[in-house]
Amino acid sequence: MTGLTTAPGRSPGAPADPGHRPRKQGRASRPRRPIPTEFRTAVSPHQLNSRRGRTVYWTVLVTVVTGFTAVFVFPLYWMVTGAMKSTEDLLRIPPSLLPPRFTLEAYLEAWELLDLGLLLGNTALYAGGAWLFTLAIDVTAAYALSKLRPVLGRLVLGLMLATLMIPPMVIMLPAYLTVKDLPILGWDLLNTPWAIWLPAAANGFNIFLLKRFFDSIPGELLEAAEIDGASPGRILWSIVMPVSRPILGVVSILTVVNVWRDFVWPLLVLPDNEKMSVSIGIASLSAQMPQNVLIASLVIASIPTIVVFFVFQRQIMAGLTAGGLKG
Repeated sequence: MTGLTTAPGRSPGAPADPGHRPRKQGRASRPRRPIPTEFRTAVSPHQLNSRRGRTVYWTVLVTVVTGFTAVFVFPLYWMVTGAMKSTEDLLRIPPSLLPPRFTLEAYLEAWELLDLGLLLGNTALYAGGAWLFTLAIDVTAAYALSKLRPVLGRLVLGLMLATLMIPPMVIMLPAYLTVKDLPILGWDLLNTPWAIWLPAAANGFNIFLLKRFFDSIPGELLEAAEIDGASPGRILWSIVMPVSRPILGVVSILTVVNVWRDFVWPLLVLPDNEKMSVSIGIASLSAQMPQNVLIASLVIASIPTIVVFFVFQRQIMAGLTAGGLKG
């Protein structure tokens, strides 16, 4: 026996029937191959790759981006060009989008009339000192609550978070009395930068943000440094702070912007004209200057914060999604 099988009704030596074809398996029985997509969307990849789909996609994208850009940029454009118009042009109805001529006379007049150099210098001193004290106090407090875990640490954190539930206007009078007569020491901090620096550093929200980020740092990394003989302060300076640059950037920009734009608190604790911040100086002389000069002074006062944002833009965007380490 050869072990060969033959079709029924045909001898083993007979040639194969030329009209006989093997049966093909139907297409309906084959499963369809899924289209590889990274994300599931409301529009299928076939529709998106079509000519009509690409047209609709780019139209919607350009419209949305242009619209949101105009919403955020137009107020800045209106403020910059408003300083180049006269008072009559500012009050004209309907308003004109372009000034009659591009000139910087209002900006020069605002700089000299308001002494913006002195006001900006004072505000930079207050914002810079508040930033340094915030990093020194809030970072160490958050590190202690996150990694050192002192006794009653959760209670202390809870009390810090409880201060966020209190409206700022409610604690303004106790804070003023504290600055007027510092407990234990009895110092009067009015008309000094300390009246701005210390309250800015005592920020429970910043401590909470920093602690949440420090919690995501692997404990094995810190344990390895401890085995090598590093002290807690050395670990904070050499390991924790370098990997925490995103959240440090967020805390820094929040602190600087809050001090730069604050009005009520500096108005209370800095009554001396030579130590006013830029917001108080502009407000105190706003009724004595033309409208275009006032707008020019506001443009000049806003330039430093815009520059700070563009300088730390990468750290700010990274800090918004911070909370863990990769790798």
